[in-house]
Amino acid sequence: MGEEGMASDVQEKAAKTRPKLTILPLIALIFYEVSGGPFGVEDSVKAGGGPLLSLLGFLIFPLFWSIPEALVTAELATSFPENGGYVIWIASAFGPLWGFQEGFWKWFSGVMDNALYPVLFLDYLKHSFPVFNQLTARIPALLGITILLTYLNYRGLHIVGFSAVSLAVFSLCPFVVMAVLSIPRIKPQRWLVVNFKKVDWRGFFNSMFWNLNYWDKASTLAGEVENPSKTFPKALLGAVILVISSYLIPLLAGTGALSTQSSEWSDGYFAEVGMLIGGFWLKWWIQAAAAMSNLGLFEAEMSADAFQLLGMSELGMLPSIFASRSKHGTPTVSILCSATGVIFLSWMSFQEILEFLNFLYAIGMLLEFAAFIRLRIKKPDLYRPYRVPLHTFGVSMLCLPPAVLLILVMCLASLRTFLVSGAVIVLGFFLYPTLVHAKNRNWARFDTEPPVAPPPANPEGALVVSQPYPGADEASVSLLSDLSSVKIEEVGSEIISGGDLKAE
Repeated sequence: MGEEGMASDVQEKAAKTRPKLTILPLIALIFYEVSGGPFGVEDSVKAGGGPLLSLLGFLIFPLFWSIPEALVTAELATSFPENGGYVIWIASAFGPLWGFQEGFWKWFSGVMDNALYPVLFLDYLKHSFPVFNQLTARIPALLGITILLTYLNYRGLHIVGFSAVSLAVFSLCPFVVMAVLSIPRIKPQRWLVVNFKKVDWRGFFNSMFWNLNYWDKASTLAGEVENPSKTFPKALLGAVILVISSYLIPLLAGTGALSTQSSEWSDGYFAEVGMLIGGFWLKWWIQAAAAMSNLGLFEAEMSADAFQLLGMSELGMLPSIFASRSKHGTPTVSILCSATGVIFLSWMSFQEILEFLNFLYAIGMLLEFAAFIRLRIKKPDLYRPYRVPLHTFGVSMLCLPPAVLLILVMCLASLRTFLVSGAVIVLGFFLYPTLVHAKNRNWARFDTEPPVAPPPANPEGALVVSQPYPGADEASVSLLSDLSSVKIEEVGSEIISGGDLKAE
């Protein structure tokens, strides 16, 4: 056997022994991609001029935004079960140029989002340890936290996944206790309070959007999920229920038990609510939970960002060095690249990042919804282990309300956000031909082989030929090769003897 064959066998054995994400850790990771708990939803009460709009928002917005996005993610993530997620969907629908742009926008916004969490972690700690207000202590602490959490990502997704489960339990427990203690004090009429003169519609929509987005982010880890065709839909359903509950229950408890003014509801106010309902011990518990939640948010975001770069490298969009894995199966260079971005971007303010993230995310999601509909039309026979039970017209109507919301959020952005986002978009269109040129000149090594999935499970004993997974078309073959005179042919799965093709 040649050296290439031996290397291939070693990689195949490593892939088989690498721990895969199961449903519970995946639910926790999705939960932290989207939410992380009710920390940060307090502003929705202030911006909404009272509890009513906030409560209605977290009841209604998921129907028109979260559930459609989760359904689209479930269908496409199981159709293309590889690291890279939405990059593969866009490239399959519109070509590699747009797939690369989607990946660049989402990675850039993800790294900026992740830069918030070490800062927020210290912001919660400084209430008990004022020393973190001083730059001499704050800067080393930020670097130390980032390095420590980056190392945890390096050690493996199974560790990150179960860490997220533990953090989720710890972060939500004080709010369960607070809800129970608030029951005797709740007056339902307090939930109906709203002062439309004080409503800040821009802040309200931005808060709702930010607290309920990023359902598609976990798709970048699809190649690390055990039995994705069954695990992904179940995990997304569980995460939707968990996220909505984690917002509504604390809001119902806090606004129903206390008669505070809406102007008092700002970031961190749940700690004060806990003190008023349960005492100082509950306040400290909520502060500790908030700090731990930020760690979980960091871990989930960095995992998604790093595996997105790995997926883009495996598809030939980035040099192959981004796909190199450590002995733990994690993308070392991709993790270091994301961590470096976090360190350099942590100086930005929360409000600047929030609006900037929302704008870039909205552009990417509009492209994802368009790709979802186009793939239904362009590839009706694409193997879809999970399929949204609607025809093309039905899925178009499903995507219409969230698309309107995305456009509304973009229209509410400031001029500065338009300018900064425009600069990022221009940079993406400059990087793509640069990488194509580097590939053609052999300045860096790029992967050119299409990924091959294991043979589909067939309980009836039918012999199945092992070929690229059923969605492996031009999105799965080296995407940059499309501009280098490489003809791409669609590949399907073939069954030799009876039995239906089924997902693992």
